[in-house]
Amino acid sequence: MAILPSLLTTFARHIKTNFVKKTRATAAVQEQFLRDLLLVQRDTELGKQYGIAQIKTIDQFRAQIPVLPYSSYEPFTDRIAQGELNILTPDRVVYLTLTSGSTGKKKLIPTTRRSQNIVRQATLTSIGFLSEALARQNRQFGKLLVTNSVQKWGRTAGDIDYGPSSAGVLRMDKRLYRQFFAHPYETLQPSDSLARHYVCLLFALREPTMRGTIANFPMLILRTCNYLERYAEDLIQDLEKGTIAPWLEIEPEMRTQLEQMAIASPKRATQLREILHSQGRLTPKLAWQNLSFVATARGGTSDFYFQRFPSYFEDTPIFGAVYSSAEGIFSIYPDVNQDGSVLAIESCFFEFIPEEHWEAEHPKTLLATEVKVGDRYRILITNYSGFYRYDIGDIVEVIGFYNTAPLIVFLHRRGGFVSSTTEKTTEFHATQVMQALQHEFNLPLEDFCITLSENDFPARYIVNIELALGYKLDDPQAFLRRFDSKLQEVNTHYEISRKDTIPAPQLQILAPGSFSTIRQQQLQRGIPDSQLKFPHISEDRHFLAGLLVEKKFNL
Repeated sequence: MAILPSLLTTFARHIKTNFVKKTRATAAVQEQFLRDLLLVQRDTELGKQYGIAQIKTIDQFRAQIPVLPYSSYEPFTDRIAQGELNILTPDRVVYLTLTSGSTGKKKLIPTTRRSQNIVRQATLTSIGFLSEALARQNRQFGKLLVTNSVQKWGRTAGDIDYGPSSAGVLRMDKRLYRQFFAHPYETLQPSDSLARHYVCLLFALREPTMRGTIANFPMLILRTCNYLERYAEDLIQDLEKGTIAPWLEIEPEMRTQLEQMAIASPKRATQLREILHSQGRLTPKLAWQNLSFVATARGGTSDFYFQRFPSYFEDTPIFGAVYSSAEGIFSIYPDVNQDGSVLAIESCFFEFIPEEHWEAEHPKTLLATEVKVGDRYRILITNYSGFYRYDIGDIVEVIGFYNTAPLIVFLHRRGGFVSSTTEKTTEFHATQVMQALQHEFNLPLEDFCITLSENDFPARYIVNIELALGYKLDDPQAFLRRFDSKLQEVNTHYEISRKDTIPAPQLQILAPGSFSTIRQQQLQRGIPDSQLKFPHISEDRHFLAGLLVEKKFNL
């Protein structure tokens, strides 16, 4: 397996170097990307519908093709699922990503070998950046812990596999990605989430030199940490004996396969047991003392969860890897411990809608080199999945430039807000406030969600929190007052409406395990555990129905 630190890392750094060179000519790279794409896709059904064979310039492209949401593509993706060819792309569709639906309606996103190659290249670029960033800190890049499922969900009537994005990526590039794992690829096959996490941890614990752990979102990293703590004794016992806990729900054939791969590691088990007994817990940093990085999403609501990372990872750097969705790769992180990422100029053709045009029917757009530092934009993509000027609804802020390519930070998805009147409090607002309150009151929260009251008009904000295990809120009134004042600081429209029409907020302290229950309900609705995006604001007055409220407080 020496291929990982040597050949793959060297190759990734080479890919990264080429990417950096191209960021010095962002405008030319983006224009060429669009020209090449239109040439490839001009004879598809949608290509003919929009007459893209006649498009010669970027201005023509913007004038001829409207800004489109997913609903405009849905009839085409449904036909692709039925097996029709040359609809959005001339390339054969080899996989259909079914998005989680955790922030809206589920979508089908076509994947071709060409679009998958783009994902692979962006991944290798990020690894190149990461390995160099770690080297600057005298840390090493190496094997990592991954817990995403590789199970597909089924096949369409057109004989195309479908399932979560991560499963498609890992399955199609199995030979590449398995080189990065500190555990066998087969450990990603169990369908039961707990069983999969357990066996991934079990096999990874045999590798004391493991260097990193990765998950789509920080909340999922914390869940893995929780499993490691909760099942430490069982894991150590299995490691010592070369067994797999009989109580895990693993498909019989998979269990047999995994048990054949399990090897007793009594020396490593003794080492881990000594750590557990001396420290009273087992964390990733204690189990893998040379841990060099944690890779997970940055921006948006991530900082709220990052406040709990030091207790599990100490000062281990956090790397954003890539900012992406099922629809495309948006940007690549050039360093650890930073929120700004470089626009992925080789992955999509990008346009940016300035804030003053967000409500326009035919919004004016800016190109990558025309955006301004400090401004916020809605981002549009055109790519080889067959989407043109596609509006995913993501809001980003430009915080600088990397050569001539913008450095962007994801803020939130447009349309995700709560309003008592017209104030539009977003997840970004809510997370800023709750992050500050955690720090101010030295009070780690398991999680939170802002909802609206049912029987008030205008509605009052209800601040639903679950305290981290072992913590108590000594002054709920002070906490609620600070929530009210902090929200007024970050959302001017709330401040104005609060003085006039919005009633004072209410605080509800939920029973332990409440948000775990909500996440389990999401899983039962078919959202894959690797794609859980817990909403921290909700206009659904019944979103938290059925949860036990331990205490209520009013201002």
